Amino acid sequence: MLKDKFIKLCKNFSTDKELTLKLWQEIEDAYSQANRHYHTLKHLENIYNELPKLDFVTEFAIFYHDIIYDVKQTDNEQKSALFCKDRLTCLNVDISIIEDTVTLINETKTHNPSSKCNALFLDADLSILGSNEDIYENYTKQIRAEYAVYSQSDYYTGRKKVLKHFLEKERIYHSDYFYNKYEAKARENIENELKTLSLFTPN
Repeated sequence: MLKDKFIKLCKNFSTDKELTLKLWQEIEDAYSQANRHYHTLKHLENIYNELPKLDFVTEFAIFYHDIIYDVKQTDNEQKSALFCKDRLTCLNVDISIIEDTVTLINETKTHNPSSKCNALFLDADLSILGSNEDIYENYTKQIRAEYAVYSQSDYYTGRKKVLKHFLEKERIYHSDYFYNKYEAKARENIENELKTLSLFTPN
């Protein structure tokens, strides 16, 4: 369970059980908001399952990288990083770990990693792109539901832009581990989604 993982993680820095439970409740409430369909606790579980190795930085980043999520805003990553910094400070986490976690969360905006460890996390965050057809189709429906505030035309235009950006990259996945595991399938999925979207919108 994610709750157990979080409690175990926090025990490395704090013996304040009440604080830890309070912080967990914040996380659970945030990722369980009604407007979330993909960026939920299940997404965090998936990252845990995908990562070949874990350390304090990646574990804290799992819990906090999408803690702030508003599709109408462009600074979710920065706000999530600042939120994380405040909570980890309360837990008396080492400053170096806090700084590295903040850096990693901020990098989820561009998905351009500054280290090999960060590359693994950012790739795990995008592992859904390389899933099988049924899972990928459900993912696209969940993302559309999160962007329900936008018209179909506006959503399709924006979604196509995002997908084309992925295809224009030399590599979607920075680490060899995820590149070998998901790159080919991710490109296939993205190309198929683009074909579907093109049936409804020109260009």
